[in-house]
Amino acid sequence: MSPARRYGMVVDTRRCVGCSACVLACMSENDVPEGYCRDWIVHEIRGVFPNLRQEIRSERCMHCSNPPCVDVCPTGASLVGEGGVVLVEADRCTGCKACIAACPYDARYVHPSGHVDKCTFCLHRVKRGELPACVTVCPTRALTFGDLADPDAEVSQLLRTRKSKVLLPEAGTEPNVFFLE
Repeated sequence: MSPARRYGMVVDTRRCVGCSACVLACMSENDVPEGYCRDWIVHEIRGVFPNLRQEIRSERCMHCSNPPCVDVCPTGASLVGEGGVVLVEADRCTGCKACIAACPYDARYVHPSGHVDKCTFCLHRVKRGELPACVTVCPTRALTFGDLADPDAEVSQLLRTRKSKVLLPEAGTEPNVFFLE
């Protein structure tokens, strides 16, 4: 018997140019209101002048294997769905913001209608055999999505052959979004 699916994403920080195509595709695909976002671009500069290095990366919910946002939700609106995708059921959410406070990645926001919203890896598309909207529009192919439990999946191959990191490993959340260095 094969292991259960575990969806994840790999972001190639050498390829990401910060164009925001992923952000715009997500907003369009998921009807994200203007002024809000489910994913965003981060520019990080490290080093001491003149030896500086810039990293550009597309960030979103980390779809953690140990999601603190799910544990603190008093109504069960935050939950782990198919493939380990962390979801919010809008009709069960009271907008109390406990999940927002618990998320170390600032990956959630309060939708103008009052419920909390976040990235879903476009699970509605994935269930139809399609890729998340952000992945389909990335002009540099910096985003790779797939089943981390499948050793033959491109995400698994990238993680075996390239050096990678996760954000805030000390938080103990076991993120499923990886950044290739």
